[in-house]
Amino acid sequence: MSMLAGVILSASTFLGAGPASAAPPADAARPAATPARSADQVAATPRDAPSETPAGTAADTADRYADAPSGTAADAPAEFGTDWHDPLTAAPPVAKPATKSCAVTVAEAQFRDFTPYRGTYTPPSGCGDRWSKVVLRLDGKVKGRQFDRLGYLHIGGVEVFRTSTPEPSPDGIEWSVEKDVTRYSDTFRRDGDVEMLIGNVVDDTYTGVLDVKVTLTFYAQGGAVQSAAAPDRVLTLQDGTLTTPRNSERIVAEVYATGSGGGCEEYWYLTVPDPAPYSCKADQGPYREVQIKVDGRLAGIAEPFPTVWTGGWSNPFLWYVIPGPRAFDIKPIEYDLTPYAGLLNDGRPHRIDVSVVGVPAGQTGWSTPVDVLVWQDAKRAHVSGALTEVRVGDLTNSSTDTPGSQERLDTAGGHRLTTAGYVDTSHGRVWTTVRRTLANTSAHRWTDGENTDALKATWTDDETVTVDGRGPVGVRRTHRTYTMDGTTTLAADDRLRTVLTLGDRAAVDETRGGRRTTWSRLDDTYAGDATYTANVPRDQRHAVGTTSERYRLYGSDGCYDRVLVTVQGVLTRDRSDC
Repeated sequence: MSMLAGVILSASTFLGAGPASAAPPADAARPAATPARSADQVAATPRDAPSETPAGTAADTADRYADAPSGTAADAPAEFGTDWHDPLTAAPPVAKPATKSCAVTVAEAQFRDFTPYRGTYTPPSGCGDRWSKVVLRLDGKVKGRQFDRLGYLHIGGVEVFRTSTPEPSPDGIEWSVEKDVTRYSDTFRRDGDVEMLIGNVVDDTYTGVLDVKVTLTFYAQGGAVQSAAAPDRVLTLQDGTLTTPRNSERIVAEVYATGSGGGCEEYWYLTVPDPAPYSCKADQGPYREVQIKVDGRLAGIAEPFPTVWTGGWSNPFLWYVIPGPRAFDIKPIEYDLTPYAGLLNDGRPHRIDVSVVGVPAGQTGWSTPVDVLVWQDAKRAHVSGALTEVRVGDLTNSSTDTPGSQERLDTAGGHRLTTAGYVDTSHGRVWTTVRRTLANTSAHRWTDGENTDALKATWTDDETVTVDGRGPVGVRRTHRTYTMDGTTTLAADDRLRTVLTLGDRAAVDETRGGRRTTWSRLDDTYAGDATYTANVPRDQRHAVGTTSERYRLYGSDGCYDRVLVTVQGVLTRDRSDC
């Protein structure tokens, strides 16, 4: 049986940068399986629990942390019931200053179809118009039966938040998401239209209505907790073009790239080229790269994060309590376009194009809305400059198919880009050089019929930004690593088991004059192991599952370390150490 055949997942319902189509694609039941464990790792699984737990899986973690203050594994039922713990993540809450705050409700709506919520935003009174921090909070609730759904929030035409939703229990769940949105302060200083959409389908089968409220809380200046200096302007594209202020001295583009669309691009990392016998095809295989161009010239490259939505890998029992990294707060890809500032500062509109390498021609499946953040020179009406270098390396992308009783596709891809330029500011000539190097390797294995389907993949995205102007040279190095190691197996008795580990890691170092000034290390690791009976009504699935997340962030600003573990939807560990 094909594990990806007929996949039309609700989080994969296409969500564009603007209003979505009023007519959603047809929904379908989850496929019997998606990526699976390899045959040499998994045997047939008994009804009540996995027969063998591979070392290092989430169940392993639960055994080690069974002394959790929030409960123990013994508190968990023998299998999933009709209710479970509300969704939560191990990520830290947004740090807030101890200053006066003002809250504004931005949107409050029930989403039951593909009609966007529309309203108006008015800046808060009583907290000034310069803030030390602005925090967005979404509170949601849903009950019944529903798929995962994608959503966005626009204020004044600027995309400030992109998210996906958890899948509910019959008895109902509540969840919340916080995000530091101080960078959009320019947008928040004036009245603007609000548009929010979480495209949804409600009918006799999918009964969950998404009830959400979004607020912005503004913290007056002062206090120990401060965000980085917010940009002076936040811009959006107009008919695909960008016109920057003529005194721009730093320009950063954000792209909220999400692979979805009601088909294989939700699982882009699993696609294969012909003639490999697999249900999801792409001309060049699974390598994806998000590119941004200015007037047709390559200005930025990036690896997309392999987000797994809360119904992903055909096993919602993996995600009922703990979502995969970034699923609730979809982070934008950032491109430093400062080398192009001298070109962009001519007062004319310039064409900005975003594309995704590897998507078959004419196929939808990616949404790539763009915000542009601009820092201005307050002492100059016009900052002149020049783009001095665009050096594009060869894009490598090869896939090798090895036929056999277990088919195997090995993929390796990568790319390099260097851009450089200068601007003549009121504080002298400033040179900016941006170097980015991408690499991806993956090994995809599956059996005939895809009843066993496995992927092990790593993506790296290395970026170095060097700024040379008045004073010592500043260098910011960022090394990003994304990992995925998972297998799904559908046994002869229709027991479907998924074992999956996801990693989101980043190392950042900043130096000034060769001396390190700040640094940080992030390691967000999710692990899950869940089994249920496929192709039967919900009350006959006899599902079991253990999931865990450890989020570690440490560096020159301190440390944070939190571990969550669940068993059959019961939170058995919630512990913070540092």
